Amino acid sequence: MTKVYPNASFTGSDAIISERPSVAADTSEETVLTVWKKSLLFNCNGFTVFDVKGDLVFRVDNYMEGNKVEILLMDANGKPLLTIRRKKMSLGDNWLVYEGETSVNPRLSVRKSVNILNNKCLAYVIPGNSDSRNNNIMYEIEGSYSQRCCAVFDGKRRLVAAIKRKEAVGGVAFGTDVFRLIVQPDSIRTDFTMALVIILDQMFGSSRRC
Repeated sequence: MTKVYPNASFTGSDAIISERPSVAADTSEETVLTVWKKSLLFNCNGFTVFDVKGDLVFRVDNYMEGNKVEILLMDANGKPLLTIRRKKMSLGDNWLVYEGETSVNPRLSVRKSVNILNNKCLAYVIPGNSDSRNNNIMYEIEGSYSQRCCAVFDGKRRLVAAIKRKEAVGGVAFGTDVFRLIVQPDSIRTDFTMALVIILDQMFGSSRRC
């Protein structure tokens, strides 16, 4: 069977973790990551993310069924990178993204789109903590998360990232729990794109349809 995690021995809490630093979006080539909707920890929901060399880049281990108010994105060594929180007392499905484990001054606000005139749009991203779409939209996400076919565009309609199905290898087909995250160079922080994946999964995951 084709390995999803070629350089990690997946045995729950005993998994071997690479010492490679987190991927940044300041390279001259696109960054291609493999996202696996599976935690490294036993009995825990989350994500495990590898680069093209098979080294662990990101991990999400800390959200359980029924407790999805706060999700922590970590690097390969378990260092907190971003905290993702559902916004309370807000109309619609709205999430905030903070640096590290802070709970003040969110960097991004991600809101599920309810625009019936644009059914391609899944969600849009605005800076900081705002309920108004009239603010400058940083990114807009289009496509179908359930089909793992999404595109992230910036305010000038330039493609900055994409979610795509992972091609079959050696005749072995991957399901929707394993897919690719492709980030264009000098466009958006890679950890931000992974935060968008996590939020899309909350909005349109297996219990939702898109």
